[in-house]
Amino acid sequence: MTPRLGTPPISAPITPRPMTPRLMTPPISAPPSQFHSPSLSRSPLLISVGGDQVEPAGKTPKTSKTSTPRTSRTPNFRTPIIRTPRFITPLGSPIRKALRFTKLDPQDAWLPITESRNGNAYYAAFHTLSSGIIGIQALVLPVAFTVLGWTWGTICLTAAFIWQLYTLYLLVHLHESPETGMRFSRYLQLFNATFGEKMGNIFAIFPIMYLSGGTCVALIIMGGSTMKQFYLTVCGGAACSPNPPTTAEWYLIFTCAAVVLSQLPNLNSIAGVSLIGAITAVTYCTMIWVVSVAEGRLSGVSYNPVSSSSEIGRIFDVLNALGIIAFAFRGHNLILEIQATMPSDEKHPSHVPMWKGVKFSYTIIALCLYPLTIGGYWAYGQLIPSDGGVLAALFQYHARDTSQVILGLTSLFVIINAVSSFQIYGMPTFDDIESKYTMRKKKPCPRWLRALIRALFGFGCYLMAVALPFVSKLTGLLGGFALPITLAYPCFLWLKTKKPKMYSPSWFINWGLGTSGMGLSVIVIVASIYVLIDTGIHVSFFNP
Repeated sequence: MTPRLGTPPISAPITPRPMTPRLMTPPISAPPSQFHSPSLSRSPLLISVGGDQVEPAGKTPKTSKTSTPRTSRTPNFRTPIIRTPRFITPLGSPIRKALRFTKLDPQDAWLPITESRNGNAYYAAFHTLSSGIIGIQALVLPVAFTVLGWTWGTICLTAAFIWQLYTLYLLVHLHESPETGMRFSRYLQLFNATFGEKMGNIFAIFPIMYLSGGTCVALIIMGGSTMKQFYLTVCGGAACSPNPPTTAEWYLIFTCAAVVLSQLPNLNSIAGVSLIGAITAVTYCTMIWVVSVAEGRLSGVSYNPVSSSSEIGRIFDVLNALGIIAFAFRGHNLILEIQATMPSDEKHPSHVPMWKGVKFSYTIIALCLYPLTIGGYWAYGQLIPSDGGVLAALFQYHARDTSQVILGLTSLFVIINAVSSFQIYGMPTFDDIESKYTMRKKKPCPRWLRALIRALFGFGCYLMAVALPFVSKLTGLLGGFALPITLAYPCFLWLKTKKPKMYSPSWFINWGLGTSGMGLSVIVIVASIYVLIDTGIHVSFFNP
């Protein structure tokens, strides 16, 4: 073969340069917890690419000095393109800069409160109604009117309703922090992040855990007692069985039903349960006040406020009545947890659907609460029993002249509502116990252990209900302990977090309400203790 002109003769075969095969860019993976993280954004801070960490978009990845010699090049190698989701703000925005420093919490994907984040405004309304004011706590509100009277009772009830609705608004808007990109999915988490863990352990952990576990104990007492009443209404005493279950056995039956239902995995999974609980609560509250008003006032009813013989006794009676009203307005310890079940990003923050659900639910609550309280007090006056409220009055005064079907349905709805409320009030405790396991083991809680934890919690509450069956008589005292969670702490959290301008209306309102709430809490606790000592209480341990 004759070589071409101008081309040097080939003396040896040319060895082609070895080509490094093109590296296939592996798929970009991120830890599963990023979609359940406390971050306002779901964008991962460090993205794993083939086992290596790649810096976020906008930064050039660092090249290792010892990785590849300069003579050996990889043709057409491109840095993997990390696409920013459409809902992320531009890189120069303050929110995006803050999000870069947000630490992801892998536990959020493992815990029952934040395990699922596909909630919506409807779920929020169901949960809020099930955990809100209507329920067993609303049944004793007419008892406060026996001390406060018509005028002051209505004024105090309205003031407390507006006050707690305002603090509820604060909590909903404190759930997300645009400055840091954090989502505070639990009341205690927000308190600790604002005031420190030491302050949280002193002032917040006891009332929050009480509102979870203590309410479950009260629900067992109320549900078990109503089961017994339902049995007597339907079967007519000993007609069904010569040896009916004892009160402690009814508590156990109720606890077994609550424990079985508590095996639902997370807060979003009990939305249907909360819906049923909300419907039954609205129904039996309406049935109670309608029947009470339809039957008319009892003979000898008086509306003169009940007062003690001494001046100090009358003051403490009034304060104890305020504690009863405060006890009815509980449930704020669950608001952040309910909001944590919703998705959130910069364009669609979770406080928007959450506040819609809250407004709807509290409209229903107001339509049930005022007729129940005012109608119950009008029908029974000073004769209303302090233990059980209008439900006990209905069976005590109208058991013979009211249809057994209506009485039976009322009892059944109370039972269903109590079982449903047990689930949502127990969820913070389930979440707290499982968090201890995940922090130590660095993995999700297995199903068998989760079932065991919830069963032990349920039967632990049962033992407390049997040991302390007089808890329902401590309504005013317990309301004093729970009052700061509802009326005081949200104001201080807002002042510390949002830092409103000094001497502005927001500054005055929150300082005034927060200080008043703390002072009222101390006074109510002292007054309730005095009333219990002055009037006496029948203490029967392990004898429900």
